[in-house]
Amino acid sequence: MSKPFAGVRILDFTRYLAGPYGTYQLALLGADVIKIESHEGDETRLSPADRTWAERKMAPSFLSMNGNKRSITLDLRRPEAIEIVKRLVGNADVVWENFRGGVMDRLGLGYEALSAINPRLIYCGVSGFGRTGPENTTAAFDGKLQAMSGIMSITGEPAAGPTRAGFALCDTIGGITAALAVASALYQRTHTGRGQLVDVAMLDAALAFIAGPVSEYTVAGVEQRQIGNGSVSRKPTASRFRCGGGFIVLAVLTEMQFASLMKSLGRADALTDSRFKDWPARTANEPALRQIIEEALAVDDPRTWEARLTAADVPCGSIWKIHEIVQHPQLEHRDVLQTIDSRYGPMRLVGAGFRLEHGGPGIDREPPTLGEHTDEILGEAGYSAEEIARLRRDAVV
Repeated sequence: MSKPFAGVRILDFTRYLAGPYGTYQLALLGADVIKIESHEGDETRLSPADRTWAERKMAPSFLSMNGNKRSITLDLRRPEAIEIVKRLVGNADVVWENFRGGVMDRLGLGYEALSAINPRLIYCGVSGFGRTGPENTTAAFDGKLQAMSGIMSITGEPAAGPTRAGFALCDTIGGITAALAVASALYQRTHTGRGQLVDVAMLDAALAFIAGPVSEYTVAGVEQRQIGNGSVSRKPTASRFRCGGGFIVLAVLTEMQFASLMKSLGRADALTDSRFKDWPARTANEPALRQIIEEALAVDDPRTWEARLTAADVPCGSIWKIHEIVQHPQLEHRDVLQTIDSRYGPMRLVGAGFRLEHGGPGIDREPPTLGEHTDEILGEAGYSAEEIARLRRDAVV
């Protein structure tokens, strides 16, 4: 059974994270993604997390979102390279880029120019602020967008000040949003026969991601504050608690769950304590309630409590580190992490976050070395071996 986007060809000019993460989603689902790189390559090839992999220009951050893609190198400063792109566009379904506004137009590769070559072309531009508005030419990066979107203002402990998420949150959101947008445009094309411009602003995507807190303010005038490890429910038993040797997260939101929690902790007496008679009283007396809970939790470790409380229908979770969760049998059962054969030996990479009954996503091709498929792609575009040799000699490719 073929994958959903089999036969779809994407010319991927994107770099760093938001763009490549978006194109990776469609590559997992069968699209032929041609990654167009400079002679230096995507900057994530050189991420310093591990020197050995960076020296190979295959750093883990690059590997994580470039499986199933093919790589061609082009010097876009050269007219011959622009002509190669235009020839490739004739048989492409999607052009995807995340340059600062105006760069592709100056290269002669903007939406108007390329859609004239191929009216069915879907052109996706991913940027910090989109193609319109007073910030449309402003450069953006993940940290700026976490700060500007309001995400940092509602994250972390008040005493620590605004806090950034521990990964490139806005880049990831922007990539997923772009993938959904392109998939929507491809589906719409089946009805209209026409391509179109897809304009993805990462700030817009971030605001859509936190629609709940935003709506609390725009509708009710309530501005969410930093609540540390607390829950947006604002209930005192939906938070992180200390226990023996670590922490556990509770999500106790109902009367039945509260009763089960107190009984499981051996503190059924708290159920008749007037300080904890209802949620307003529990919130008002949160420090005393937390002390009772943490004193009881201190006698055992997080995983033991997780098993015990889960058996009592108390929503909870222990804290897992990445090196622990990647060994979890649940993930192995779901094939979230796929082991693929690579030129460097077996490699475990993260695939898609969902499964389909048939034709589902998967990693079928290891991430490409820089320019690995240049000759192959040029040959498919009709260039002869002699022409390819000349383009190499002239450092066009």
